[in-house]
Amino acid sequence: MTTRNINQRMATLAHSEIRAMTQACVQAKGLNMAQGVCDTPVPPVVIQAAEQAMERGKNVYSRFDGLPELRQAIARKLAQYNGIAADPETDITVSAGATGAFHCACLALLSPGDEVILFEPYYQYHISALLAVEAVPVTVKMLAPDWTLSVGDVERTITPRTKAIIVNSPGNPSGKVFSRQELESMATIAQQYDLFVFTDEIYEYFLYDGRTHTSLASLPGMAERTITIGGYSKTFSITGWRIGYTVAVGQWAQAIGAMNDLLYVCAPTPLQAGVAVGIQELPDLFYRDLARDYQEKRDRFCRALAQAGLTPSIPQGAYYVLADVSRLPGTTGKERAMFLLETIGLAGVPGEAFFSGPEGRQFIRFSYAKIDADIDDACRRVARLG
Repeated sequence: MTTRNINQRMATLAHSEIRAMTQACVQAKGLNMAQGVCDTPVPPVVIQAAEQAMERGKNVYSRFDGLPELRQAIARKLAQYNGIAADPETDITVSAGATGAFHCACLALLSPGDEVILFEPYYQYHISALLAVEAVPVTVKMLAPDWTLSVGDVERTITPRTKAIIVNSPGNPSGKVFSRQELESMATIAQQYDLFVFTDEIYEYFLYDGRTHTSLASLPGMAERTITIGGYSKTFSITGWRIGYTVAVGQWAQAIGAMNDLLYVCAPTPLQAGVAVGIQELPDLFYRDLARDYQEKRDRFCRALAQAGLTPSIPQGAYYVLADVSRLPGTTGKERAMFLLETIGLAGVPGEAFFSGPEGRQFIRFSYAKIDADIDDACRRVARLG
């Protein structure tokens, strides 16, 4: 057997640079700020509920779209926090993380050759998922440091083959939080050109400087064409549990659920139970403290970057920062990322993973979803560059 036996779509899929830098960090015994593993503590009630579910025999398949108590908890949370009315019996599909949920939505609703607009810098896995279903990514550039975008640029990319727009807010890797005005502009475009909108809202609680979260599906006329994607991997620090979901009107949810059943059968049942209890029992204070604690991490790490001459684009949300590393040795982001790993033992992701053009080489993305001791360690390491 030769490489010609590999499916042709694999030729367009590169190994994730995020995973590559994580592996390089392990070999170098460095501090990993490349991958958003979110190794902060898990709320005890979530772990206890999952353990109890296992002990009580919830170790078999759930329904393909998730445990009823989890779908009901998500529906209540959507109504209260997102302003989205969703029927837990027909509109919500629990999947293997937000990434799995997004992939199911792409498989269900996109056909080969469909064009999908997304904003650059983009999350690499969004691109990979589109390529895996043979859709065509079309990027619209946002401008640093605040990652502003032009509505005119979005409209100019639309062709008869355009099927959808992806909105990731708060964004990975940019930390951009789309304003209500920007979301309303996307809604107008989607309705005018009859497009789906896939919204990745996995970081919906990671908001800084008094910002609030707006779900695009809550805007007038958008519920029937928006696929809202969320999950609890980041919020509850359970990235390894793989509990995410999609929300869509029944006809789209039915197709997404069929793909979810085909790919995963169901998300891990006892872990679903743990997340359901977490949603039901954790108070609003938990989410306020989460945003406050991460804003403090952001401020400390971004201050260290700035003092070292690695100017950060200050994130508005999520837990990543793109730092300008053009002063470091090297001509590519990868060379500069390896320089950091080899000299101060700090791993970040080369900017080329998030940009289609040459501007990516000037950035490295760092994740500050770390315990405070690791943030302190990272700041000390960065200070050695000064």
